[in-house]
Amino acid sequence: MDVTTGVPAVDTVLVWGGAISVLVGGGTALWRLIRAASHLFRRTSQFLDDWYGEEGRPGVPARPGVMERVSGMEERLGHVWHEVYPNNGSSLRDAVDQANERLALLCPDVDPGPPQRTDPPAPPDDPASP
Repeated sequence: MDVTTGVPAVDTVLVWGGAISVLVGGGTALWRLIRAASHLFRRTSQFLDDWYGEEGRPGVPARPGVMERVSGMEERLGHVWHEVYPNNGSSLRDAVDQANERLALLCPDVDPGPPQRTDPPAPPDDPASP
């Protein structure tokens, strides 16, 4: 099947126009692919900087990474557990229980019965539990 217009100049323009269209379309697709890959690389780089942290530079303070921050949160949570669970008189929970026992002695007419101390179970990740 011979598809020509019969005019050589028009045939040449159509062939070159088709070739240029294919090249421009391919170049546009390649440009969009490179742009998307660059965007993904930038976002991944930002995530990794946040995950691992960054060292300090002149004029910019250091930023701790995720694992360092989680470690700090676990340490602070340990201090909270120390105060919430009874531990031989040095926690806030022990002080509240002692105050309740003393109040029960001062107000015997309001006391519904002997004080019942129910200790909550130790937290699952408590380093002090055996």
